Amino acid sequence: MPVAGTRGESVTCRPRSKTATRMSKPIHVSLVAIPDASISTLHGLYDVLSSFTMLRRLDDAIPEEAPFDVEIVGALEGPVTLASGLVARTHRGVGDIEETDVVIVPSVVLNAEGWKTGRYPELAAWLKKAHQRGATLCSACSGAFLIAETGLLDGRDITVHWGYAPRFRATFPRVVLHPERSLVISGERGEIVSSGASMSWHDLVLYLIARHVGPTAAQTVAKFFALQWHRDGLGPYMIFAGRSDHGDAAILAAQRWLAKHFPVADPVVEMVRRSGLAERTFKRRFQAATGHAPLAYVQQLRIEDAKRRLERTNEPIDEIGWRVGYENPAFFRRLFKRVTGVTPGHYRRQFQVPVVARS
Repeated sequence: MPVAGTRGESVTCRPRSKTATRMSKPIHVSLVAIPDASISTLHGLYDVLSSFTMLRRLDDAIPEEAPFDVEIVGALEGPVTLASGLVARTHRGVGDIEETDVVIVPSVVLNAEGWKTGRYPELAAWLKKAHQRGATLCSACSGAFLIAETGLLDGRDITVHWGYAPRFRATFPRVVLHPERSLVISGERGEIVSSGASMSWHDLVLYLIARHVGPTAAQTVAKFFALQWHRDGLGPYMIFAGRSDHGDAAILAAQRWLAKHFPVADPVVEMVRRSGLAERTFKRRFQAATGHAPLAYVQQLRIEDAKRRLERTNEPIDEIGWRVGYENPAFFRRLFKRVTGVTPGHYRRQFQVPVVARS
């Protein structure tokens, strides 16, 4: 059964019978706790993977015996103060773990300085050894930073929280990054599994259950915990913010002007005129500074404003398209779906605050 957590990508789960009765040996799962870790992801994964005894009465697709043996592990056994200030206790230090089947590094919280490489050499070495011994390495959100230190992600496709993507690319330029995807499986035997922004750990845990226990068991778990696959990917969640730290004064001036005037007709022509640069020179420098061609940058700003209007107003969709700079409603709708992965109407239904929650 194919299950998709990403746009344009499907993953084939290993087939199992609809009725699971007994597994020969539980899958050993090591959840890695480090001081940067998010407690919600760490404990959420632990709770779901440890829930099978409770769920057995709901569906005969749930095995009679718990399919996962879950441990929280760390550099050492004992208490670990996590990013929130709350304390988790590891069951074992990684030096005591000779074999494990699945390793999950949960999301980590990064400060303004970003990820500091080399902080956890023992864990990075253990992750590499676990992979050599056949373990599947998984990252939830920004947990990919730690796994990337092993070098095992070089040349491979992964995902990470879109907000951390620029830092990740700068730190690990050899990794092929897809922040718009909620779930990416790579490696010759599917042994590298990554999930994207924050709550995409839902996709990760459901994938692991479908892969090791069966699709029907994953469906039962999803229903019980109200978990969901992010089938449209993470494009709808991404917030565009153009780079401004590039040091090109002429391009920065153009960006600042554009931020207030993007709905006008032919904004690229006006930016070129204001810059005093030759058109080809301006476009080349704009691309180098921002990472986007000028027209693509304009489109991103317009779509971002359209998203805000869809979230916060009840204006008709075609009116919103006109306000952000598009006279052709059909073109606006096509562009919106190409950028976000969903239609404007779908986006509004997903992100507009429900009436019951409005003041």
